[in-house]
Amino acid sequence: MSKKLRALSLLLVLVMAFGLFAGCSKDEQQPVDDGDQPSNGGDANQGDQPSSDGGKDSIIIATANETPSLSPVEHNAVAGDYMNGLTYATLFRSNLDTLEPEPYLVDTYESVSDTEWQFKLKEGVKYHNGETMTAEDVKASIEWAQGFAEVSLYNSDIVSVEVVDELTFKITTEGPDAMLLSNLSHHGNAIVPKALIDSNHDFNTDPVGAGPYKFVNWNRGDSVEFEAFEDYFLGAPSIKHMTWKIIPEGSSRTIALEAGEVDFIIEVEAMDGDRLKENSNVEVIEYNDTSESWLMLNNEKPGLDNQDVRHAINTAIDKESVVTVAYNGMASPALSQMPMNFEGATEENADVYDVEKAKEWLDKSGVDPASIELSIICSDDTKKRAGEVIQANLKEIGINAQIESMDLATYLSVTAEGNFTASIGGYSSSNLLSYVVGVYHSSSINASNKTRLNDAKVDELIDKAKVTLDPAERKGIMEELSARLNELCSQAPLYQPLTLRAYKKGLQGVKVSDAGGIRWADLSWGA
Repeated sequence: MSKKLRALSLLLVLVMAFGLFAGCSKDEQQPVDDGDQPSNGGDANQGDQPSSDGGKDSIIIATANETPSLSPVEHNAVAGDYMNGLTYATLFRSNLDTLEPEPYLVDTYESVSDTEWQFKLKEGVKYHNGETMTAEDVKASIEWAQGFAEVSLYNSDIVSVEVVDELTFKITTEGPDAMLLSNLSHHGNAIVPKALIDSNHDFNTDPVGAGPYKFVNWNRGDSVEFEAFEDYFLGAPSIKHMTWKIIPEGSSRTIALEAGEVDFIIEVEAMDGDRLKENSNVEVIEYNDTSESWLMLNNEKPGLDNQDVRHAINTAIDKESVVTVAYNGMASPALSQMPMNFEGATEENADVYDVEKAKEWLDKSGVDPASIELSIICSDDTKKRAGEVIQANLKEIGINAQIESMDLATYLSVTAEGNFTASIGGYSSSNLLSYVVGVYHSSSINASNKTRLNDAKVDELIDKAKVTLDPAERKGIMEELSARLNELCSQAPLYQPLTLRAYKKGLQGVKVSDAGGIRWADLSWGA
């Protein structure tokens, strides 16, 4: 049978299987209310707003995943980053066009030496509690964040923060640090009031920051509600009330937008992309995501600790079929362990789909495929569809994989702790250096290094790139690192998505970066 016919046959089987699977998937989700039900409680001006009209001052956003925390330092999840971007502000943030860090809370800055930077805050920045931001808050916030494993990799190279005057501070790093400004853009280094840190304030239940929106209410499993911060230092947002609805099922998010129950979808169901594009009342934005999704393999588990077994698994997966079934063709099959739209990524040493070669890898490993335990954790519908393809592929080489559904918060906890064999996941970053530190450096084990890769050469190359300030020289290091990672094959790359965002026509100011960033305070409803 040709590859094309085999892919079509597999697609038909999986679509039928998924139809049966979807009928019972609700029971496998976290115990929440139905995603399309109106929010209970909270500010009556938010969750109960009608569909959008000219002059409307509220917005309802549908998202698949609930944040694990509203604190900026107790998670490293994209779902949490969305929430943190509303309530907190960082010293820098990523430019939507270039993805390079640009000043946010910072007014001016200069590099005093290879290891010393001096910064001055914007004057008069207000927190939600009415306090005014000072350099003392910066020092306290960064030192506070260094104590949390979830975000410490974004500030571990900072040796000291010295207060110069009320608005001026100096940061000293352990050595030359090419990542400093990008790290200061991360939500884990958000600036919060020193007085609240000193009083052991719970930022998860009461997220006080200097961001464009103030927290109102969290109806767990259903919605999170916010209101505009009128004293936001860049100007009060035009949209005064914002509700994020948790709707795990992709088709339910689509129906909610079409019915006027929500105004914006964060994760557009790939199978509904064409349908939404044809809807005259909906706008759809497409962008090439810098994230990459993989079949994460726990390198500490028996069988999966064998590099040849990992190559066998990677080589056995038909990435074209994964893209067809999981993403309706709206993604690029991935071969490299790094996203290919970053300069420095390479496909040298990368595996290609070849079932016979996969069997050779298994023979070389000496591991009985029947002895390999593989339960693939999937936290949403797209991952489930991908998992079904992978399950069928691996069966061809004698590996029996199971599919395990899990909500996002549990998935993040379980995979960070290493209590899993396999999972479909991904990682997004605005630059390649931050990406490899988070995904592959041994210091990120028990955090975002889910495969638990611990390779001295990988660490050496990443550490070298971190202190190399010359971009051309750093690119060469990253290419060597990319080839090394492909050789180690700690996980099986699957795809880089062509990501969609969809929203009601009439919403203005929508701009999305390739890293998925949106300036929510810039949105407004047209007349």
